[in-house]
Amino acid sequence: MNIIESMKNLRINSGDAGTDNIFSSLTEELNKSLALFWEKSGGILSGSGVELLAPPAGYYDLENNFFSALFLYSYYRAGIASERRILYSAMNQCLRGMVTGCDNILDDEYKRTLETSLPEKGIKFRSVLDIMVSDRVLFELSAGAFQDMDKILSAGVISLHSLIKSGYQEATEEGGVNEVLSPDYVIEKIHHYKTGILFNCPWAIPSVIEKTDDTKKETMNRALYNIGIGCQIMDDMADIERDIKTRHHNYAASLIYHNKGAEKFKELKELVLSISESGECKDFFAEFNSEKNTAVEKAREYLTNGFSSLFEDSHRFLVEPAIKFLAMRIGVERYF
Repeated sequence: MNIIESMKNLRINSGDAGTDNIFSSLTEELNKSLALFWEKSGGILSGSGVELLAPPAGYYDLENNFFSALFLYSYYRAGIASERRILYSAMNQCLRGMVTGCDNILDDEYKRTLETSLPEKGIKFRSVLDIMVSDRVLFELSAGAFQDMDKILSAGVISLHSLIKSGYQEATEEGGVNEVLSPDYVIEKIHHYKTGILFNCPWAIPSVIEKTDDTKKETMNRALYNIGIGCQIMDDMADIERDIKTRHHNYAASLIYHNKGAEKFKELKELVLSISESGECKDFFAEFNSEKNTAVEKAREYLTNGFSSLFEDSHRFLVEPAIKFLAMRIGVERYF
């Protein structure tokens, strides 16, 4: 049984015959938060000349909202009430819309956040609209939930600051980098901001609004941070060709450079450029088995630590299925 089916079917063993299925309850909360985001987006766009259409197929599927589910689960573990979990999850959808919109513009692609009546080819403005609407939905949610104007304004500032840390790092790689940093440095100084800190953004607002036990909050943040780093290492393995071509920092490429030497790395870079031109498919780790294994072990280490801390004792059997699910979604399942 995969992680998605396990999360749908698992029941808490509380000794009560009528006990609820926690994952069913959290899935219902997640769906409510997604519906709330869509509803607020439609209200904001109403009368603008751009119509919000029905959510696309798969909008509510757990497979397409796996990280959102993890963030929601972290609120549950920290003892945040159901109503507030729904609110913060809707806010996370706003952050997701902003991050996706920015990534689309930077990568010249379009991963859909909103389904609108805009021309299909207008992908850049679609991304701009996604960012603008997500920002305004976040403010509207804050205004409706927090009566104190200071808290409303703080929610906007705090969420922005949490995203800027990751965005700043991304900006340093625009146009490419000229140095292949050591593998440890890539994780500690690059991926720390690119993805580790990014996975803590869902806690930016709850951290200052909720009276949550500091130890629980820190445990959840560390768990999500480790999951983020593990996912980024997987991403690096999947994107090694693109990152070498565009001269972006990449943990797997760094392992090859620092283990095999600059000359061998130069050969790999030339191979990447030639394959890009021919369109040929190739396993770039075929002759770098040791480096591949190191990357897999490092990703597993971070993900195992992260999921083991995130899941409560009765749910820790989900750690391995969760890792396998991420490997499949990211496209590196053959290595894991």
